Amino acid sequence: MAKTIFHLSTCSTCVRILKDLKPGPDVVLQDIKSKPLSAKQLDEMRALTGSYESLFSRRSLKYKALGLGAMTLTEDDYRRYILEEYTFLKRPVVLLGKQIFVGNTAKVVEEAKAALAL
Repeated sequence: MAKTIFHLSTCSTCVRILKDLKPGPDVVLQDIKSKPLSAKQLDEMRALTGSYESLFSRRSLKYKALGLGAMTLTEDDYRRYILEEYTFLKRPVVLLGKQIFVGNTAKVVEEAKAALAL
């Protein structure tokens, strides 16, 4: 994958971060609701982060609804849930070649912004 930002257009946090990142025309913006993440894309992300758990969002409303907090999830579980339900992907994910920035903490957003500026 080249330069891609995986986001959710209905998420106010993603919208705010995208405005801050100011991605250029060479960056693909993939709204994971209208164009779901493929298994290949997720597997490539996992190769860069080292785990599916690091890509998994426990803030998703479905996390509590499905009672996942009371379960012991495996890497296979994290992968399956992310592929089944787009809200389980920690957002945004900024993928720049072999660099990946996951989530919306100030530190991660600043690192992504600096990498995009190169």
